[in-house]
Amino acid sequence: MAATVRVELSQLGPSTSEGVVRGKHRVLVDRPVEKGGEDRGAMGGELLLVALEGCFMSNLLAAIRARGAPIQEVRVVVEGTLAEAPPRYRQIRMEVQARAEDRALLEKLVTMAERACIVANTLRGGVDLEVRVV
Repeated sequence: MAATVRVELSQLGPSTSEGVVRGKHRVLVDRPVEKGGEDRGAMGGELLLVALEGCFMSNLLAAIRARGAPIQEVRVVVEGTLAEAPPRYRQIRMEVQARAEDRALLEKLVTMAERACIVANTLRGGVDLEVRVV
């Protein structure tokens, strides 16, 4: 049987909702004031980019730690280019910066982290998305 990950989102205000992960990790989702929101949190599309870099970074740091690699000050920047319609990202670019004496090792670990990242794999392969009212 396949593993399932479940998160829940509940409305807190006219435009604000709160996501809860594993019963204790909370994140606010909202729209900026200029889009009719209260700006109490990031928008979902922004959080998609955060999810991508967070997933990737987690895997990269684990790979660095597992090998005791002398790589420090890791920073990931993700930039998404929006498409006109339907609203979506048409391109996402991720840049990795780090202090590392062995660039080849860093590049190898970046490739490993990318392959292990659930979000990157989902974005690349697409997903069977179902939305229903219950």
